[in-house]
Amino acid sequence: MTENEIFNRALNLGTGWEVYEVAFKPEQKELSIRIRTVKGSLHTCGTCGKPSCRIYDHGKEREWRHMNFFQYRAVILGKPPRVECEQCRTPKTAALAWARERSGFSLYFEAFMVLLAKAMPMNEVSRLLGEHDTTLWPILHHYVEEARQGQTWEEVKRIAIDETSRAKGHEYVSLVMDLDTRKVLHVAEGKDQRTLFDFKGHLLQKCGHPDDIEELCMDMSPSFIAGAKRYFPNVEITYDKFHVMKVIHTAVDETRRKEQRTVADLKGSRYAWLKREENLTPNQKESLLRLKDQDLKTAKAYHLKLAFSKLWEQETPEQAKSFLDDWYYWATHSQISDMVKAAKTIRAHEAGILRWFTSRVTNGIMEAINGLVQSAKRRARGYRSVKNLSTMIYLIAGGLKLKTVEI
Repeated sequence: MTENEIFNRALNLGTGWEVYEVAFKPEQKELSIRIRTVKGSLHTCGTCGKPSCRIYDHGKEREWRHMNFFQYRAVILGKPPRVECEQCRTPKTAALAWARERSGFSLYFEAFMVLLAKAMPMNEVSRLLGEHDTTLWPILHHYVEEARQGQTWEEVKRIAIDETSRAKGHEYVSLVMDLDTRKVLHVAEGKDQRTLFDFKGHLLQKCGHPDDIEELCMDMSPSFIAGAKRYFPNVEITYDKFHVMKVIHTAVDETRRKEQRTVADLKGSRYAWLKREENLTPNQKESLLRLKDQDLKTAKAYHLKLAFSKLWEQETPEQAKSFLDDWYYWATHSQISDMVKAAKTIRAHEAGILRWFTSRVTNGIMEAINGLVQSAKRRARGYRSVKNLSTMIYLIAGGLKLKTVEI
């Protein structure tokens, strides 16, 4: 077998093509592989897909970047033919078995790049492959968008929504996740009710319907609440336990912050009041034991926090309602302004909080995904556009089956 035949088989060019020259350029650290159409061969129309079309003429020579040959850059060079297509009735460029239309890369190179992008930041992929990331992002966009186009959402009934920061300066994207499959369905710029309107539009496009959405888990964002009620009329809202507890934690912290102006012992004790007792450091535990039984507003707020956390131990919605009524009375008569404010916030969102005892849904998996997104963002040192960040989120958490060639 000649070297041309070896490369012909290795490249998997398909019928109608052959390698006729392989040149290694050591000074340029490049291997160039020249290919041509086999005389008399038939090709598939790249526009309509009609097979067995005769060659009409050949275009200008083009170059496709291929996977490295050992440590050397490899390129394929050839002249794509135009074919006589009876269906199109005009000469059309033939489909290529080794590359996508208008792509300057072979399918094997693209598959390898996507494989790397799943494991490392794009700037690192760019360095390893010797290509600028602005030429690599469009490849990832293509395969992610292609995989998402094949999705149908008619089975989606229970969703969660949460925001995550995309850049400094309070810039956010909102993620919508299917609670049953634990896959991110949709990423939208911002964190207002328009994100839910945007999701509704995509849901309709993918064979789903807003009336079929039964459960929605989220934080107590007024914008999300307004969007849910406006665009998903049959949905039952559950407020995420973590975000509900965050309201109480914030009240305790604000109480401590104000009181430490007159009580020096409270300075530096923030995490002693906020962390679980089993997670306290020895110094934090000593601080808490010394202060929690003193006549301090912060100590009273801390005990209200501990009492509220027992809400999630109630077995039925009725028991939870009774428990919450008792706690609300205690909190609003505590004469601690921040805790009174927190209690009123809890009361205003009581239905969604108590809904947990029926739905049992949380945003826990969403918080884990947000952690993965933020970790990827830090390793990549940020993303230049929302589109790039969205593509990476779908790649990480979308459960997509990308249609790349096997390598």
